[in-house]
Amino acid sequence: MGKLIVHQDKVTDIAAMVALCPFKALEDNNGKLEINAGCKLCKLCVKKGQPGAMEFVEEEAGPQVDKSLWKGITVYVDHVEGDIHPVTLELLGKARELADKIGHPVQALFLGSGIGDKAHELLHYGVDKVYVVDTPELMDFKIESYTAAFEAYINKVKPSAILVGATSVGRQLAPRIAARFKTGLTADCTILDMHDNTDLVQIRPAFGGNIMAEILTTNTRPQLATVRYKVMNAPERSEEAKGEVVPLEVPADKLKARMEVLGIIKKEKKKTIESAEVLVVAGRGLKKPEDIAMVRQLAEALGGDVACTRPLVETGWMEAAHQIGLSGRTVRPKLIITCGVSGAIQFVAGMNNSEQVVAINSDPEAPIFKVANYALVGDIYEIIPQLIEKIKQGGALA
Repeated sequence: MGKLIVHQDKVTDIAAMVALCPFKALEDNNGKLEINAGCKLCKLCVKKGQPGAMEFVEEEAGPQVDKSLWKGITVYVDHVEGDIHPVTLELLGKARELADKIGHPVQALFLGSGIGDKAHELLHYGVDKVYVVDTPELMDFKIESYTAAFEAYINKVKPSAILVGATSVGRQLAPRIAARFKTGLTADCTILDMHDNTDLVQIRPAFGGNIMAEILTTNTRPQLATVRYKVMNAPERSEEAKGEVVPLEVPADKLKARMEVLGIIKKEKKKTIESAEVLVVAGRGLKKPEDIAMVRQLAEALGGDVACTRPLVETGWMEAAHQIGLSGRTVRPKLIITCGVSGAIQFVAGMNNSEQVVAINSDPEAPIFKVANYALVGDIYEIIPQLIEKIKQGGALA
């Protein structure tokens, strides 16, 4: 990276310089040429501007981290009262894949109280070591205490990379850890890979899903990434438990928190679209909110649930809990049928790991057909009723 410097004494025509910038990042401020937040560092003003008026200065690189001191891929064990969230198992599978590429071990960090017995279950999923901080101070989730325990673990074990589930807990912990170690964090990764030099390749949609960004943390350790549930594949549980459980002691005074949990009120568990094996998705192809009943009828005929795209949530036709995509939920059903969905990358990122994708759209060039196993080109108002009728009759959908 670098920065632009304005040499005011070399600026002969401010208006010409302002007009030169395609991003409107140069402006006249009381007779002085200044750079605003719109600058993209394209350096056009340096190349095409008045001689000597603008200068690009490369910033000196900070000290390089000794990557050989950091070893292992760690997965944070997300749980509620010892019940392990399935995203943890998915991340263990990915961690094993990444670790094998560079010959590193796979570690798991389990924080809580009374969790010792649950830690052994993780040994059936390819973990080399499960580090357990089991103490009454971690009975309830308090961000200060959990961050302190996490920090103590990193200082002791020095993992090269850390994978955290993008849950309500993980999204609180990961940025705090990144801040404490002044390292990078990439949220909601959809693809992870590993370079031979132990740099974690973190890929996620960016700029509203219009591009896929490849992010590397080259100068600091540990590397942190969060991943949503249902994005990665969970490994099969092995019959034999391999690896070991390692108790980790953290002084109680380091786990003190300024907040106190007075009580926990458990809310009623609701069925979510993430757990559905069959989903029928309503898109902008629907003409009015009443037409969702037609989509719901198809879903019920298949024993599935109804989901939607972001525009239907924004118009108030459906609740946010039913939205699939980058700003919604990530799903992996056995069957997903999209009805009038164009297939923007923001949506596809939330469902492209589905086993079977059936897309219905009147536009033969719709992007959704690129990820569909079966493409039905036509009017959803004609096709959906026919599908419902065939299902009721017990006939084939083809």
